[in-house]
Amino acid sequence: MLKHSVIAVAAALFAAGCTMAPKYVRPDAPVSSAFPQGGVYGTQPAVGAGGRSANGAAATDIGWRDFFVDPRLQQLVTIALKNNRDLRVSVLNIEAARAQYQITRAELLPTLDGVGSGSIQRYPAGVSSTGGPLISRAYNVGLSASWELDLFGRVQSLKDEALAQYFATAQARKAAEISLVSQVADQYLTMLADDDLLTVTRDTLKTAQESYNITKLQFDNGTGSELDLRQAQTVVETAQANLQAQERARAQAENALVLLIGEPLPADLPAGQKLDSQDLLTDVPAGLPSDLLTRRPDVMEAEQTLLAANANIGAARAAFFPQISLTGAFGTASPTLGGLFKAGTAAWSFAPQIALPIFEGGQNIANLDLAHVQKRIEIANYEKAIQSAFREVADGLAARGTYDQQIAALERNTFANQRRLDLSDLRYRNGVDSYLSVLTAQTDLYAAQQELISARLARLSNLVDLYRALGGGWIEHAGDTPRPADAPVDYGAASAPVAASAPASAG
Repeated sequence: MLKHSVIAVAAALFAAGCTMAPKYVRPDAPVSSAFPQGGVYGTQPAVGAGGRSANGAAATDIGWRDFFVDPRLQQLVTIALKNNRDLRVSVLNIEAARAQYQITRAELLPTLDGVGSGSIQRYPAGVSSTGGPLISRAYNVGLSASWELDLFGRVQSLKDEALAQYFATAQARKAAEISLVSQVADQYLTMLADDDLLTVTRDTLKTAQESYNITKLQFDNGTGSELDLRQAQTVVETAQANLQAQERARAQAENALVLLIGEPLPADLPAGQKLDSQDLLTDVPAGLPSDLLTRRPDVMEAEQTLLAANANIGAARAAFFPQISLTGAFGTASPTLGGLFKAGTAAWSFAPQIALPIFEGGQNIANLDLAHVQKRIEIANYEKAIQSAFREVADGLAARGTYDQQIAALERNTFANQRRLDLSDLRYRNGVDSYLSVLTAQTDLYAAQQELISARLARLSNLVDLYRALGGGWIEHAGDTPRPADAPVDYGAASAPVAASAPASAG
């Protein structure tokens, strides 16, 4: 009676799909319940007259075509999503994880094979009961089936682990796509900044060369000093050296962009906007830190990896219990090939097997200890992912709250230095002041112009990175239904085909 009860309980556990994995409890987020406020965080930019507003929409609900309005940049992002090799690899990783999950899931089901065999043996006269050589023939054909009764959830735990790994891979792909959108934008903005720097440097070099020519003419005529000549030459040589460095940086920035989009820059790209004309959304709301758990794919990836480690504990625990498998065969057997399907040739076999671990040299205990350690590692990785996400958003908010005032001050400083140069040059030409004041004013203006361009680039890059840090960049247009992280997307004919069947979609 007790035996039947145990079998019934085990069968019920198996039918319910129970495992020995610990009940999963999401770790508490190791960050504050709100982003920092006050100080630099209290001066977040508002939408000015004629500016575009996010209208309170979360970053995840803002399409990248709505965030970036530069048509040239939009086209570059489109090309990158089709061609980028890193993104292709992330898509292929999903296919590999899906196949691995399907392999593991198949172990829960019985296997059924059609089998056929034949054997011919010759026995010598010395061992034959007939006194002469004996030839024995045997043929059989039929079906063979085997099935492991997963009473203690070992295979189920392995399946859950593979499924969680699949979802983690899908989230990694989503993170890669979001990151690619922001990388293309950042690199494009860097190219625009390099163009502006080249323009400033060429203008400075032209002005400096003109001043040098005048100073050299005065020196040659004996009305100017060599000191003034050499001072004028320093500005020319400095601008010339900077021009070479900036042309090199511009070429390398274009090479980096080409790598991101996966092909040379097309000649038919639409006209773009200048750096100071990029109209990015500046008022995307940050929300709460808890929103990052559902907005950030890297955080969701870390949690899925933690779930996989949790399921692995169930498999390690189940290894301490018996493994029960059923093997059977049914078909026909005959000493002649032609008699296989005649009446009276039916044959069958049934061979249940149970394996109970008795001595494994501590392997099962070590595997369980390892599973627990791996889970603690993934807990730490999950908490670190949350902390990194919190820090990225907080840094973005701190920067967003200060760049507008910084750029306004730098614009005033550039204007002041331009006026200073104009007045110094006028005083020098009228003999009121020395050429040193002109040289100093020209050098300061050049530095102020470069600093202003760098600040404009940093402001725009910060807005792009904050958009990414808040989970933006997954949908193309506002209002689009976000596709699951593992959903197939047409990245072009060169992308790999997507399998027909898949697990439940990863969000």
